[in-house]
Amino acid sequence: MKRKFVNGIPFKGPLLPGSDPLQEKFINYVMLDGKKSIAREIFREMMEEIKKVEKKPDEIFAMAIENASPAMEVRPKRVGGAVYQVPIEVSPNRQRILAMRWILEAARSAKGRPIHQKLASVILETAKGEGPAVKKKEDAHRMAAANKAFAHFAKY
Repeated sequence: MKRKFVNGIPFKGPLLPGSDPLQEKFINYVMLDGKKSIAREIFREMMEEIKKVEKKPDEIFAMAIENASPAMEVRPKRVGGAVYQVPIEVSPNRQRILAMRWILEAARSAKGRPIHQKLASVILETAKGEGPAVKKKEDAHRMAAANKAFAHFAKY
């Protein structure tokens, strides 16, 4: 199947009416063992939980992804027998991937509540600029700033 780009997001497959590609991509990340209907149900329940607190859950969700998206990260480069952590800019697609991964990781590591409630609380925290996903982004930026001296190795 040919890849389509919807709002700059590479997307393969049918898009449900009333759904946006960012949400569909997130549903694919939530999905385990190919059970997309369960992932859709989790996402729907999560949006209802967010709706109890905020008026526009779609905007909160998009803001959370935006707040957790890193601009810089470090990648290991081997130069002359030594391995350097070289800071590089993150592409917009990878920014979304990392943000979704970190949000899900934070929700899955919490214990004691259903996944849709954990996801809703993590997304609300992230939309405010707090929480474990934003901390992970700040850690990536801090690592990139600390290794700025090795930026000239990026061309190798």
